[in-house]
Amino acid sequence: MDMHEASVVAQAGQPASELFGSFHLGGDEFALPASCIREVVNYPAKMTVLPLSPAYLEGMFTLRGSVIPVVNLGRLFRPGASAAGATDKVAILDFQQVLIGIVFQDTGEIMRVQPAQRSTLQYAAGDAHAVIAGTILLDDGARLLQILDPHALIRIENVPQVLARQASNGKHNARLLAQGERRQCVSFHAAGSTFAFDMAAIQEIIRVPELHSSILNSALCLGRMHFRGSQVAVVDFAALLQAPGSTAGASPDQRVIVVRLDDATVGFLVDSVDSIVHYLADEVLPIPLLSKARAAMFAGCISKDGVGDIIVLDHREILSHTEIVEMQQGHARLYPAKEEAAATRKAQRQVYITFTVDNPFAVEIKQVREIIDVGGAITRPPGLPPFMRGILNLRQQMISIVDLRQLYGMAPLADESNAKILIIERGEERYGFLVDAVNNIMTISDSQRFSAPQLIRTGSHDDLRSEMEEMIDIGSAEQRQTLSVFRCDSLLDKLGQAA
Repeated sequence: MDMHEASVVAQAGQPASELFGSFHLGGDEFALPASCIREVVNYPAKMTVLPLSPAYLEGMFTLRGSVIPVVNLGRLFRPGASAAGATDKVAILDFQQVLIGIVFQDTGEIMRVQPAQRSTLQYAAGDAHAVIAGTILLDDGARLLQILDPHALIRIENVPQVLARQASNGKHNARLLAQGERRQCVSFHAAGSTFAFDMAAIQEIIRVPELHSSILNSALCLGRMHFRGSQVAVVDFAALLQAPGSTAGASPDQRVIVVRLDDATVGFLVDSVDSIVHYLADEVLPIPLLSKARAAMFAGCISKDGVGDIIVLDHREILSHTEIVEMQQGHARLYPAKEEAAATRKAQRQVYITFTVDNPFAVEIKQVREIIDVGGAITRPPGLPPFMRGILNLRQQMISIVDLRQLYGMAPLADESNAKILIIERGEERYGFLVDAVNNIMTISDSQRFSAPQLIRTGSHDDLRSEMEEMIDIGSAEQRQTLSVFRCDSLLDKLGQAA
């Protein structure tokens, strides 16, 4: 390999021999100090792409409670080199408590190297080859190994100090655990990866509305939308991550997540909204990032069975103050907001999940622990009532799945591809309600919630709405929708009495 401006410096006063492990990549052979090689693993089946990362970073994966960023040395030296493949190996480097994976095609051997067999290299500032610390000559000079510098590898493009983040997270997590605090986030897809916003940051999740152009449009800002009497800027999340963007409305799965950023409201266009994820603070793993671009927005990673790795975002750090001012306040000045009714402004708001079981329903988000797909292994022991779909083992806890359509004598769905299970927690028990589809998450004023008409609540017909005592009226005069408010406790009480 061409060492560019590197100069060879003879070793002087080197002590005893040193152990190295060797690896093969292309036609080159590399060596690493054995003391920093934690283990060698197969290339992971699932690699999560890290946004805003340099081209030589293949992605990241979780391994026994640690997030491992994986570097492709071939791409570090030659940006056009091919990506890693399923047959490659990953050497896990453990250097000063920072873990990083290095892609190789094959492992070599463990060897003891004498000082006379080694030389070191010096580089001009900024040379990408500075990760090569020196060489080893064996077999009378016929075999050349390039020594990788662990210190340089974990500081390519100034890796943020993951140790400081780990220490900070540890103290913060200890406080949260002492308080018994649990968290919820909403996961979504964008730019080929899974992300999550903290539930508290989300005002509403809506289908992509009509976006209006403005002079503030840019690669980042797609335009503005009308939201509760205000003009709200809509940001293309893929463009934010410097990934190939998507056109608003290009897919029926696309959503706009409306997020509160301090005193501003911003909408983020994403490819799809997936689920509600419940987690504890100590489950958030720090990510050793290899890029400085918007690094503060990545709060960490959580890994869930059946879901994979989810990149948790710090919504307060996604956009700079300048960006928020330009988009939000700029739109507000150019396009004055319509005044909302004073009663609506003062009324308390609640966050609801909307779903369908033949008819539209809304359930307070605090009643739902999480939302999962129907694809899990649901078993049906003998003797269960007909409305019980079966039992699901979800993270070592058995959950009874209630088929609401069967319970109310409705015809089964012909296609359950969009069906979801709402996981409800009641004391130490958890239950699942099978619904046709989960539609949105929205914030609704209490003034829009009212008692259901007596005719609907008679209970004289097999209709899930007959169990619901309240309704929500949403939308405009031109496009109005009425949702029945789903009360999980009431339905569980009824099922308990029937049993």
